[in-house]
Amino acid sequence: MQKAHEIIFAGFGGQGVLSMGQIIAYSAMIEEKEISWMPSYGPEMRGGTANCIVIVSPERISSPIISRFDSVIALNQPSLDKFEHAVKPGGLLLYEQSTIINPPTRTDIEVIGIPANEEAQKLGKKQVANMILVGAFLEKRPVVKIENIIKALKKVLPERHHHLIPLNENALSLGSKIVKESSNYGKQVEQTI
Repeated sequence: MQKAHEIIFAGFGGQGVLSMGQIIAYSAMIEEKEISWMPSYGPEMRGGTANCIVIVSPERISSPIISRFDSVIALNQPSLDKFEHAVKPGGLLLYEQSTIINPPTRTDIEVIGIPANEEAQKLGKKQVANMILVGAFLEKRPVVKIENIIKALKKVLPERHHHLIPLNENALSLGSKIVKESSNYGKQVEQTI
């Protein structure tokens, strides 16, 4: 049986961090899985720090409060600095490359840098960088199906933004493609005991 997957999405406010977690949570609900989505953010709307913990599980979730994660998706250096050591051995650390000055150093986890901001600019809308990262994450850890992400977008996005769903779908596919083509894809992680 599939076990629970514990994720934290972290970055600055305005990068779509909370939306990333919310979309995963809605997708898991569509798949009738148990979910927990717990956002945390400062009083600033943009520029302040933000993160959300998402747990996707086939069984009831005992507590939404956790300090170690199966996957960390970091969108800036402060988030990487704060959560790199919170990834469980053998887990996944996915980060946005252009915002990171000091890359991760752990060798007991899978580490993948994604040029999400750069690729989003190529798509013509920098706001889809978060969806590129979601696509990359789901390629490595398919906790929900991509088709349910699209269904969830229809629930999360206000109707006035539904015309952007095809662009978000392209961003998801691009994130998946980047991971497939990266030299890290399929690389086995050495776990330290």
